[in-house]
Amino acid sequence: MKKDKIKKHKLLLRHLTLDDYDNIAVLMEHVYGNLGGAWKKDQYTSQITRFPQGQIVIEDNGLLVAAALSMVVDYARFGDVHTYAQITSNGYLTHHDPHGDTLYGVDIFVHPKYRGLRLGRRLYDARKELCRNLNLRRFIAGGRIPGYAKYADTLTPVRYIEEVKNREIYDPVLSFQLFNGFHVRKLLTGYLPVDLDSKGYATLLEWVNLDYVDKTPSLGSSKNVIRLGVVQWQMRTLTSVEELLKHAEFFIDAVAGYHADFVLFPEYMSAPLMGLFNDKSPPDAIRALAGFTSEIRNGLLEMAMSYNINIIAGSMPEYSAHELYNVSWLLRRDGTFEAQYKIHVTIDEVSCWGVKGGDALKVFDTDCGKIAVLICYDSEFPELARLATIQGAQIIFVPFWTDTKNAYQRVRYCSHARAIENECFVAITGSVGNLPYAENMDIQYAQAAIFSPSDFSFPHDAILAEATPNTEMTLIADVNLDLLKQVRTRGAARNLANRRPDLYRLEWF
Repeated sequence: MKKDKIKKHKLLLRHLTLDDYDNIAVLMEHVYGNLGGAWKKDQYTSQITRFPQGQIVIEDNGLLVAAALSMVVDYARFGDVHTYAQITSNGYLTHHDPHGDTLYGVDIFVHPKYRGLRLGRRLYDARKELCRNLNLRRFIAGGRIPGYAKYADTLTPVRYIEEVKNREIYDPVLSFQLFNGFHVRKLLTGYLPVDLDSKGYATLLEWVNLDYVDKTPSLGSSKNVIRLGVVQWQMRTLTSVEELLKHAEFFIDAVAGYHADFVLFPEYMSAPLMGLFNDKSPPDAIRALAGFTSEIRNGLLEMAMSYNINIIAGSMPEYSAHELYNVSWLLRRDGTFEAQYKIHVTIDEVSCWGVKGGDALKVFDTDCGKIAVLICYDSEFPELARLATIQGAQIIFVPFWTDTKNAYQRVRYCSHARAIENECFVAITGSVGNLPYAENMDIQYAQAAIFSPSDFSFPHDAILAEATPNTEMTLIADVNLDLLKQVRTRGAARNLANRRPDLYRLEWF
């Protein structure tokens, strides 16, 4: 008995040409024999002539087996209520507008014998790529629901669509389109009257191009690629605020030289001045140190403006009205500033110094989008990062101070988890070295890092950059906010999108 020969395929995706008409007509007759058959030659000629980029075909060893047709429209001219004949101008695509904002799917068809090769998916992917390349807002299509005829006596079209979306019913067209990332925007009535299987109904489907960039951005609008600078600096005894500011300026100058948008300093970055208060008890010494905070903040704010960089001033103690807090400052390069108070203070901060916790979580607006600051121990409470992310934060900065490796590991692994579970970027840094004359701040352990979500668009270990442990140095890395949009909508896991607000919610009281 002879074995059947295995057919050898050679697939090629390319643009259609005028010379392809006869073969396309044969293919359309196979697919649309009950819907009017092939386009007329003058319709096809108009389609190819008006928008050659949008007409694509897949051939197998020279045989045309699948094709997709599209055009660009100014969608505001048509809106959500239109028929197939109206928007396609009866197949001639005279409404094609090269300055439009929407890719409109005119047709897609696959030879019946080739429907097991997922060629339709290739064609949709190619049109999505076209949408991105042309910087269009969306991809819109009117979709048939040919399975509806079997349920028309028992289900309304809206109910039928819901059943398909819930995977209770399989529709050969709608199920495929939902699988390919489209959502149903509206039910259309009388869209294609000759479509008896769909009873004249159709779904208005939309795929949103998350890579779309406004064609006329305003001066100073938010950037998509943000450069982060992180300072892992050596704690050394200093004798004046001026000396501390010069030490900080060295790093700000270096990082700004690489055109960074942010520079992050460690928690308690003013601690090198603790040696000035050796004669005081720890509670009195930290309160005396707080007396320098305004001067240091103002000096750093001047540098933020002069070096054109946003500074996250780690944290410094603030003493006011007989209450001691641990405060991080966002010092914007436009000359404005805001504070984030540490919410969860450590056992040591309370017992040794009497630090109180803040009562507000802020999400800051910057010229590089929304950010949040979680000071050290705050990073170990997942609720805070989730609340910040829900409010739009895309980058979370974590200045920390840890004395031992196990203390550092708590901050590191929790911060890494915050980046993955919230699909955001997290930058952490601490101080290294020793302060022999600063009780309760005498030893340091740190390894700065910048973490990302964990998906194909990011490093395999979800670490963008990492410092050498216990060495004074800087890290500089770019974070792409567009990749966050992609992972949140097309990622292998979508933690934010897959939350169950029907079962639980997170609220700030």
